[in-house]
Amino acid sequence: MQMQLKGDYFDGRFSQPDLSQAQEKILKRCPADLSQVLWEAGVYHDHIGPVIESAMKGFEIWRKTSFEERINYLKKYQEAVRARKDEIAMALALEVGKPLWEAKTEAASLDSKVSVTISDSYERIKQETIKDVMPKIDGHVVYKPLGPSLVIGPFNFPCHLANGQILAALLAGNSIIFKPSEKTIYSAQLMVECLAQAGFPAGVINFINGTGLTSSKLTSDKRIKGIFFTGSRGVGLRILENTYQDLNKLVALELGGKNSTILHHDTNISHALPELLRSCFLTTGQRCTSTSMILVHRKIEQEFISQFKAVTEKIRVGHPTLCQPEAFMGPLIDEHAQKLYFDFCQYGKAEGAEEIVAPQKLDVGFDGYYVSPSIHYLKNPKLEGKFIQEEIFGPNCFFIPYDDIEEAIKIANSTQYGLAASVFTRSSDIYQLCLRDIESGLINLNRSTVGATARLPFGGLKNSGNHHPAAVSMIDHCVSTVASLETLDDTSSKISDVVGLKD
Repeated sequence: MQMQLKGDYFDGRFSQPDLSQAQEKILKRCPADLSQVLWEAGVYHDHIGPVIESAMKGFEIWRKTSFEERINYLKKYQEAVRARKDEIAMALALEVGKPLWEAKTEAASLDSKVSVTISDSYERIKQETIKDVMPKIDGHVVYKPLGPSLVIGPFNFPCHLANGQILAALLAGNSIIFKPSEKTIYSAQLMVECLAQAGFPAGVINFINGTGLTSSKLTSDKRIKGIFFTGSRGVGLRILENTYQDLNKLVALELGGKNSTILHHDTNISHALPELLRSCFLTTGQRCTSTSMILVHRKIEQEFISQFKAVTEKIRVGHPTLCQPEAFMGPLIDEHAQKLYFDFCQYGKAEGAEEIVAPQKLDVGFDGYYVSPSIHYLKNPKLEGKFIQEEIFGPNCFFIPYDDIEEAIKIANSTQYGLAASVFTRSSDIYQLCLRDIESGLINLNRSTVGATARLPFGGLKNSGNHHPAAVSMIDHCVSTVASLETLDDTSSKISDVVGLKD
């Protein structure tokens, strides 16, 4: 697949100066085959100003368009991504390393998310009228767009996650600047090409490549009114440091997770096995909702762990587009991620974790960042240790046994994160207890921690976010709320009714 980068997009067109003029350069190799250079990108910091100016001009046009017009543009974009879904999927597979079957799922989500945004999110920002909120006075709630808004995308779902934020921002009337991960520029560019094809007015859609320095310059600019970021806790904190004194900005953060699954003694093991396999190892464990910590009741721990080990060892790891039959897992995203994975497993051993399945570098016939999934067991967990507290972003999970559900909930709540949790049980009472007491933004019953729906809010507690959930409720953070009182009788007020005036 030929990946031709077109540069940054602003004022309704792509702009790419000669690579020799770039302030920074990024060379991207396919993580599944390091001999394959996918692209080389130039980073042009002198584009930051023009990109923001373009977004300012676009906002003045876009905020005045009707909802009907905005929806028509979104539907044109929907047609464009539907037509190019196979191309987008191939780009995702090669840039991220996720198997093609999984990349196709992400590519298809761009189309369906348009429909959900229009049908479900739109209702949340329609003007509301309250008749006779006071005598002879009607009340109105009006939702106004924030202004030029910055979307900073992640590498693991470079299209899907940014797409949801972009669509909500656009429907609400904001212009957008999309800064993708520097690891997945081409996949993001394909999505921007579809937005350009939809014919949005110049300046409504803007796109800039770059590194952390680019993001820092953008987030600190006072002309940016909304910032929507998906990524690590560390980067989220740096964004807050850049913006905390600017009260004109709305900052919505979707950060990491250290997600738990509770397997109670009445778990249907045959159902839980495939659910847990997917939640631990899909996307090579590079999902913010991946399950890391498995709390297993002592009555079923030996049976479940034995069966889970057996199915884990059946996982096929291979090239995302060339492996036949298709692989379940591709490579990790880069060398840094691979190193962190093995370092993390060493932390586990140092903190008393027993290896059930050891992590290994794999030779699959291509020089890439291939690793095996790993499983650990902690009989006496150190709840304050790195192994339990830190997010790994790799294919590792560990089991901790428990005797009663309160103990399991306490361990689940011991981490600094609070994104996703699940409980497998046939008891409604146990589920309701977990729903009440687990500190997490997503809590599922008999279902894995991965695979959320766009029709419900998606966001975490503690260090997993800042209380601005995405998905259907993303649009709530793309508007400011205005209250208006409308007096129906403009003859009712008399100067003689004012108390305290001189005769």
